[in-house]
This record gives sequence, C-alpha cells and structure tokens, in this order.
Amino acid sequence: MLFTDRADAGRRLAEALRHLEKEEPVVLGLPRGGVPVAYQVAQALGAPLDVIVVRKLGVPYQRELGFGAIGEGGVRVLSEDIIRRGRVGPADVDAVQRTEEAELARQAERFRAGRQRLPLDGRTAIVIDDGIATGATAAAACQVARAQGAARVVLAAPVAPPDAVERLRAAADEFVCLSTPYAFAAVGEWYEDFSQTSDDEVVSLLSQAATGATAGAAAGGRERAASGAGGTEEVRIEAGPVRLIGDLTRPVAGCPVVMFAHGSGSSRHSPRNRAVAATLNRAGLGTLLFDLLTPAEESDRAKVFDIDTLARRLADATRWLRAREPVPIGYFGASTGAAAALRAAAYPDAGIGAVVSRGGRPDLAGHSLLSAVQAPTLLIVGGADTLVLDLNRQAQSALTCENKLEIVPGATHLFEERGALDTVSALARDWFTRHFHLLPA
Repeated sequence: MLFTDRADAGRRLAEALRHLEKEEPVVLGLPRGGVPVAYQVAQALGAPLDVIVVRKLGVPYQRELGFGAIGEGGVRVLSEDIIRRGRVGPADVDAVQRTEEAELARQAERFRAGRQRLPLDGRTAIVIDDGIATGATAAAACQVARAQGAARVVLAAPVAPPDAVERLRAAADEFVCLSTPYAFAAVGEWYEDFSQTSDDEVVSLLSQAATGATAGAAAGGRERAASGAGGTEEVRIEAGPVRLIGDLTRPVAGCPVVMFAHGSGSSRHSPRNRAVAATLNRAGLGTLLFDLLTPAEESDRAKVFDIDTLARRLADATRWLRAREPVPIGYFGASTGAAAALRAAAYPDAGIGAVVSRGGRPDLAGHSLLSAVQAPTLLIVGGADTLVLDLNRQAQSALTCENKLEIVPGATHLFEERGALDTVSALARDWFTRHFHLLPA
C-alpha cells in the first residue's frame, strides 16, 4: 500500500477507525509527522485533536537505549529491567529526566500555543503516528496516555513492519495498522510525498482543530452553516461536467472569500494550504479549499498539467460561489494551481479582487493571458527555489496589472524551513486584506 501523503494516509486510516466514533474518542498525534495524519482522523470522527508529547529517557552512555519515557502532567514510565541491567543509578535517572522535562515543556508550549492539554480521564485515546519503525516512541506514548487517565488506548498507524506490530499489540488495547509489508526499510518509502512536517504545520493543524475545524464542526457545524458564518461547511461545486468537493469557511457573514487552486500532487487537505487558510480566517477572510480534479483524474499526469481545464473549472467554481454568495473573491494558487488561477483571473468576466501565488508556476498560464490579468497579483517564491524563482521573474515581466514578487530568504519550494510558511501566510493575508479593503462596497 502506497500513500500519496500524510493527509491521504489519515483519510484512509480514519475509515479503519470508524468503529470508534461512538466512543467519542480523543485523537492524539505524535509530533511532528503524526499530527497531519491524526488531523484527518479527528476530522472524520468528529473528535477533539491534541498532540501527545513524549520524551524518551535514554541511558546516559547509550542514549538510543531508552530506560523510560516522560509525558505531560508529571507522568513518568520506567523500565526497571533496563535500569537494573544498564546500571542506571537514581542520580542518573533524575539528571536525564530534568533535561528531557525542559524540552518536553518547550515542545508542548510551542505546539499548543498556550492551550491546555486535553484531559483523557475515562476517555478512549487514539494515539496516531505517520508510521512505525521500531515502535519505541509509540509504545511510550500509549503508556503515557494510559497514565494520564485514558480508560482505553488505541494505537493506529498507516504502515509498520510485521515484527513491530507483534511487539506493539501488548502496548495498547487495540492496534490498527493499514499495511504491514515484510520488505520494510523506512516509513518514508511507503509515501509518495514524505516531506518533513514543520512545527508551523503542527501548530496550524492543532489551532484549526481547537477553533472548530474538526471537533467543533461536528457539534455545531450545521447550525453555524445555517447562520451563514462562523464555521466550515463541506460543499459540492458544479464545475462544468463534474461535481467537486470543497470546504467553505466563513468567519463572518458577507466576508470576502479566497478560493484555493491546488497544484500538482496536492489537494484541499494539504497542510500547507490549510495553514495559510487558517491565517486568512483569523484575519476575517473566508476560504474555499476544493479539488479541481476528481479522484479518478488525479492519477493522470496529463490532466494535472492541463492548465486550460483547471482554469475553466476554477472559473465555473467562481460562478457557482457568486451565485450562492455575492461576495468579493480572490485566488490563492500553488504550483500549477497558480497558473490556473492567473488564467482564470484573465477571463473577461472574472472580476477577481486579488491573486496570490505560492511557489507557483505562473509561466504556465501563457504570456498573452498573463498580460490580460487585471487583479493585483503577488508572487511568493522561496529564495532557494532558484528554477521557480527565474520562471516567476519571467512571468512577472508579462504582467501589466499591479504586481509584486516577494522572495522568502532561504526557503525551498515547499517552504518547509522554520518560519517560512508563517511568512507566506502573513504576506498573503496582508495582500488580500489590503486589496479587498480597496474594493468598492
């Protein structure tokens, strides 16, 4: 079994965990890579999402050998057998624990951004990672969850080697794993995209969950959608001959909406685009994240790079949104989605208020159509993404509308570097809020 990315793995894992929905579980993601997987599970089950921060306590002269683990709330789990055989004295135990406690507190504060840990007393806790190699951290997380009061602990992962699966069955009340290949060398080989998950992505996903994008939406999403503001609503968009699925978020009634055009290999579940969307939502802007291709079409590389079809569908979706809600509309495009956004913005009846491209390929929109774009356009490129930077400079020379090229120093194509995605989000937020403010009422 091969997963497209962590979001895809999370959606598939959620189906295998559907039987737990009635238990009203708490979903706990292991940082960093486990959180995007856990986010999808929490969303599907309508469950609260939290991070479970675990620090291994390593034998002083052999750090990779853990003699225990600590978690939040003063939880400490020790292996007396390893302590005895490793001749780890009480002073060593205390010294290692003090060091790891400081790092645990730092990580917990960073990931939760000041929010309190979700209580597990009497609850079913689903501990999730993006994959398991040895299983040591996953086993420690299960022990910590139980020590924090969970009545039942379920461990879940998309992929793990058979020997780890056997070892971990005793660590939890239930272990759910989608794939257990014998030819297992590393977790990343079972993903098409296993790019590093940043602290910023973890913070963003936890923030979205805490503000109602997952558990809150399950309890009150229908009521908020009926009132026209304050929640996230799944919508079905008529775009020519196909029906597309999307997530429409409106922080306040009548707010401008930014439509996200995703690039090759991405989807509306992209953690990076959702991180940007969360920043826009906090600024009072609505967002519509949807897929321009159907699931059957996504595997066809020719369709992924069919900019004309992508642009026409984006234009159809724009007309659908205007018919539903006559509000100012902007486009946020990533990769090939940026080309589709600019081509759609160049249509004579487009009426788009502003366009932002993140690591995009605006050159694929075509020189003649770029010159026809009237919407103020911001191009954001990583400073280390040299090829795409050159292509953006060429595309910028064809634009006749108000435009700007922002270079994020040191950032690569996916803006995985610490703080890079925050910079992208802030630049997009400022561009949209500025130009929507200038739109006539």
